[in-house]
Amino acid sequence: MLLYTLIGGYMLTSMILFKYPTLLHKKKKVKFLCQHISHRGGAGESYENTMCAFKRAVGIGTQMLELDCHLTRDGEVVVSHDQNLLRSTGIDKNIAELDYKDLPLLKQCLPIDFDPDVEYVGSAKEEDRRFALLREVFEAFPNIPINIDIKINNDRLISKVSDLIKEFNREEYTVWGNFSDEVTQKCYKMNPNVNLLFSMQRVAMLILLMYTGLLPFVPLKETHLEIFLPSIYLRRKGEPSPTFLPLEKLVVRTINVLLVRPCLFNHLRARGIHVYFWVLNKDEEFERAFNLGATGVMTDYPTRLKLFLKKRTIE
Repeated sequence: MLLYTLIGGYMLTSMILFKYPTLLHKKKKVKFLCQHISHRGGAGESYENTMCAFKRAVGIGTQMLELDCHLTRDGEVVVSHDQNLLRSTGIDKNIAELDYKDLPLLKQCLPIDFDPDVEYVGSAKEEDRRFALLREVFEAFPNIPINIDIKINNDRLISKVSDLIKEFNREEYTVWGNFSDEVTQKCYKMNPNVNLLFSMQRVAMLILLMYTGLLPFVPLKETHLEIFLPSIYLRRKGEPSPTFLPLEKLVVRTINVLLVRPCLFNHLRARGIHVYFWVLNKDEEFERAFNLGATGVMTDYPTRLKLFLKKRTIE
């Protein structure tokens, strides 16, 4: 009888705190709230991760820029998704092998990772296809929140990004991390004042805590959860091979059932944690994300998302 009473008390307490987490935890006070996030500056409407893309997205009205960082041989923090330059420039070299001044220009026709049947074909102007420095981005957009993906496990890169964040007084307007828990933990240790992403390991922990009822009792240092809709993963990967199709579908369905839960997102938002979905490029995807309780959506098409949000507000 005592055991049943204890279990019942635990379940009731967990349910109450899950719905009202601020009874136990102080709500995080993130300085920005962003519905509209431009992935790589809007890779479907300009050359990804360039100053041209960032300026265009900000001009459209994006509320956050998402970008990726690597370190050149001469120690410059360069904005690029890929470490190897083959996809983006046609040159089979790593960024770490070259000085910044020797980086090639982006190809005039650039594939879009999350819209695999489309290439961005833009201006032939060299300036539009130049790799940007993180310093340039911070200088140009002092008041725009920026989401930084630290692409490789490199202590020097993390240190230099942290130094730039502090130099430009951007700790409260930047969020950083990586899928890798090791990289994300290094970011937190380097500068705990910067907003932090959940790593994949911590997302798995989040799921475990939720289904055991422990989540409401556990403090969370992260401020931003970035996840994908399962259909987006399959779209990016293209058509899976018949050999792996059943397993891949199983994994995607499992993620969909366990993680994509409005009750979880409501709990996190009540704790001041933002929930972003990436990378969504169609109106029906935008609609689903916001209906599920997303704080914001990351897209390759800033104009498309802006029009959707405008229409949604009017309706």
